[in-house]
Amino acid sequence: MLADFNVVLLGSLASLLAGLGTALGALGVFLVRRLSDKLQDGMLSAAAGVMLAASFFSLLLPGIKYGEELTGHTWMAALMVIAGLLMGAALLYYIHQRLPHEHFTLGPEGPSAAHIHRIWLFVIAITLHNFPEGMAVGVGFGGGNISNGVALAIGIGLQNIPEGLAVAVSLLGINHSRTKAFGIAMLTGLVEPVGGVFGATMVWIAEPIMPWTLGFAAGAMLFIISDEIIPETHRGSYRTLATFSLLGGFVVMMFLDATLG
Repeated sequence: MLADFNVVLLGSLASLLAGLGTALGALGVFLVRRLSDKLQDGMLSAAAGVMLAASFFSLLLPGIKYGEELTGHTWMAALMVIAGLLMGAALLYYIHQRLPHEHFTLGPEGPSAAHIHRIWLFVIAITLHNFPEGMAVGVGFGGGNISNGVALAIGIGLQNIPEGLAVAVSLLGINHSRTKAFGIAMLTGLVEPVGGVFGATMVWIAEPIMPWTLGFAAGAMLFIISDEIIPETHRGSYRTLATFSLLGGFVVMMFLDATLG
């Protein structure tokens, strides 16, 4: 029991450190005023690549392995993970459909309402997908799999750096001070340890649901990648750059998982 509780603490701490990657990236707001569309699309696509690889190598495949150990059947293990994946994606979809982004206003002296809407939707979206990222890190330590959790924490922390910078610079562009832009961006990252505590605790309480939990975290991240990041980074003239940046992020996370996990 004590060993399991230590895993919860490790998962929570690792998700906090990964979330601080957002703050590290947001520090860049004190050096630059804006990011070119090309640079922003490239950075966010690389982050999506890390998330995509983490979903497969650190969540779905271990989930199937846990399921096989529990049931003795690969097909049953796969169905358990698939069910968890679909539930994770469905929950994120449900939340997105009811996200109260239309309530954010910044006063009459700011840019157009449509621009404000897009910026705040982006900030909220980053905050929202940081929760399943944190949960993925917490779950990654489940079953005492420390190396898998460490690989996940490093990968998620790295991909949080460009996200933090993108959020902070976006807020700077609508006339927030550098300090306020940094503070808001940092807070978006601090959602991750909340998800980490939730994921690690769920595994601690009911380790037999590991296949479902790992699938759930993967499904939530895959929904974010497909519904938000890829459409956002492919909307302009840098689709090819975005594609290869995603591949770059994917291979970095795959290497981390292979060598650390």
